[in-house]
Amino acid sequence: MFRALIATTALTALTAGSAFAQIQEPQPTLSLSATAEVQLAPDYAQVSSGVVSRADTAQAAMRANSQAMAAVFAALREAGVAENDMQTSQLSVSPVYSDRREPGQIELNIIGYEARNTVTAKVTDTDRTGAVIDAMVEAGANNINNVTFGSDNTEDAMDEARRQAIANLLAKAELFADAAGFELCGIRRMGEAHMGSPQPVMMRASFAEDMAATPVAAGQLTLNASVNADFCIAE
Repeated sequence: MFRALIATTALTALTAGSAFAQIQEPQPTLSLSATAEVQLAPDYAQVSSGVVSRADTAQAAMRANSQAMAAVFAALREAGVAENDMQTSQLSVSPVYSDRREPGQIELNIIGYEARNTVTAKVTDTDRTGAVIDAMVEAGANNINNVTFGSDNTEDAMDEARRQAIANLLAKAELFADAAGFELCGIRRMGEAHMGSPQPVMMRASFAEDMAATPVAAGQLTLNASVNADFCIAE
């Protein structure tokens, strides 16, 4: 009786295990990804510019730099840039070396000091970007790093890019199914592979003394969305 019970239990467990194995058998899937991009006009520009000063001593270099930068900040205010839209992004003082090379040795001597001060200014009227740059240069800025454009309102555009990416993904899945001769039975998994951010648009400028304002092209910002999904294939 006991042996019969053991045999019956083992047979039941084996049958259940086989059924479980059949249930867990991987179902054919189709894995795809798709992307989309949208463009929108920027609503602000960021200008990174400042002053590089040299002097015999670190104190003299910093003093000259501070005076020049005070004029740059004043020019920004005069050009309509708000205090909250100005931020110091670099401040440094470092020695300047002479590079004297002789056979078998290199001799470095300090011949002065260099002070750098850079401000990043947000220009909310992109049409005035060139005028702001000119105001900074006229005030004493001699080191313009770059100009980038951006937007504070990208959510709606980003959602539109996602919708287009999903539509592209579904269309691609239908194409695969039609070309390969199978049917899809649903989506098993879907995700976003990458959240796009506006690609910076660099400055295009020409510094000529007789020009009314430095020409700057704002262009368009591009946002990218990428989605992926696993589709189940009907057996």
